[in-house]
Amino acid sequence: MEFETLIINGDVVTETRIEQLDIGIRGGQIAALLARGTAVTANEVIDAEGELVIPGAIDIHFHCRAPAYPQRGDFATETRAAAAGGVTTIFEMPISKPCCATGDIFRARKALGEADSYVNFALYGAPGLLDRKEIADMANEGAIGFKIFMTGAPAGRNDEFEGLCLPQVPELYQAMKLVAETGLVCVVHAENDQLLEWHTAQMMAAKRNDVAAHGESRPPHVEALAVATLLTLNQTAGMQLHIAHMTSKETLDVFRQFKQAGAKATAETCPQYLFFTEADMERVGPYAKINPPLRKQEDVEALWGGIEDGMLMVVTTDHSPFTVEEKERARTDIWRTPPGAPGVEELVLGMMDAALKGRLTIPQAVALVSTNGAKRFGIYPQKGAIAVGTDADIVIYDPQQTTTIQPDMLFSKAKDCDKLYAGMTFQGKVMRTIVNGTTVFVDGEVVGKRGGGKFVRPNANLVQEL
Repeated sequence: MEFETLIINGDVVTETRIEQLDIGIRGGQIAALLARGTAVTANEVIDAEGELVIPGAIDIHFHCRAPAYPQRGDFATETRAAAAGGVTTIFEMPISKPCCATGDIFRARKALGEADSYVNFALYGAPGLLDRKEIADMANEGAIGFKIFMTGAPAGRNDEFEGLCLPQVPELYQAMKLVAETGLVCVVHAENDQLLEWHTAQMMAAKRNDVAAHGESRPPHVEALAVATLLTLNQTAGMQLHIAHMTSKETLDVFRQFKQAGAKATAETCPQYLFFTEADMERVGPYAKINPPLRKQEDVEALWGGIEDGMLMVVTTDHSPFTVEEKERARTDIWRTPPGAPGVEELVLGMMDAALKGRLTIPQAVALVSTNGAKRFGIYPQKGAIAVGTDADIVIYDPQQTTTIQPDMLFSKAKDCDKLYAGMTFQGKVMRTIVNGTTVFVDGEVVGKRGGGKFVRPNANLVQEL
């Protein structure tokens, strides 16, 4: 039995446990799981002794800014960062210039991703034009799902959000009904626009433009009311609903009540909401301005509770690169800087660190960053697991080493904006990232090829609610 690549001596994380197995790779897929030490031949042998072998992470909430803002990042720069972070598949959000709300725009972005991506990628579509033919066109082209904002478009960025923002409930409901016809998942940024505008007006009237004003303009009930609205509408819309980046105890409590009453929906959170609080916004200023905002420590603890009881089934980054110049606008006025922060290079590190320190098990951490997302969006078992027949998207992780985040080690074009994580030390280190059977990152260097990543399309029949 001959393989192109053989990974030996590693501790392999399967869906339920850690096993001592060797992995044979052929044709970009896992061709065999072998008892350790089985006598076989391979063109390349990777010795993972003392290291964990895990499925590549799937970042289901990601922004690369291509093609309109190359100074912020593009498919090439940000998927290089993904590879360095142990992320082998990214789901790119439809915020672009123009917004990815038609089949033609979708095809153009797909071609761009195929030319530039170092890791596998999928694309969301925006259904807010309320055009059944365009929604079906994007679904037929392989959209991983759809995305909706319940808030209005940011000032000056209407073209980036056209077809994405649905702050009025009737239009939101129409979009939900249309997306339901595709059977694909729809991710919703849940903040109530009316409350958000009212709170922001209060801050403006009080001449508040300090860092803390941003968070105070978006208190937890803005998010919680939006989630309650979505879950109520979806009782008749019947869409595959997924709540983006949940941040607060109040919101999680509402979600849990609906779920316990039989509501059909799933939810995610992000590392920034698990590891940081509003105090960190005071620490790093506009570099921690994100939507929804960082919360209090009690919210952090509630989110970990939501992970433990299964209410939150995915941890994803909302990786959002901007330039230092854009972020620094807020030094005198927080309203002038765009919201968003990078984070794809810390996703695996953060969750594996939590597992290695006992907050959850290693298989649970892997499920949160890989397996569960693959199942929810209909790309499992092709992605998200180490098993015979799956794509060979694999990360080799050394649990004995540590990683301290410094800008010069990062690959994102927004690395100088990565202030939240700067100086943090995580238990473990990403040693190697393998995408479709080919090493794309090893020993601190990206060695893959631009355009080496593949477009990933879902199977609506495989979409699961976890």
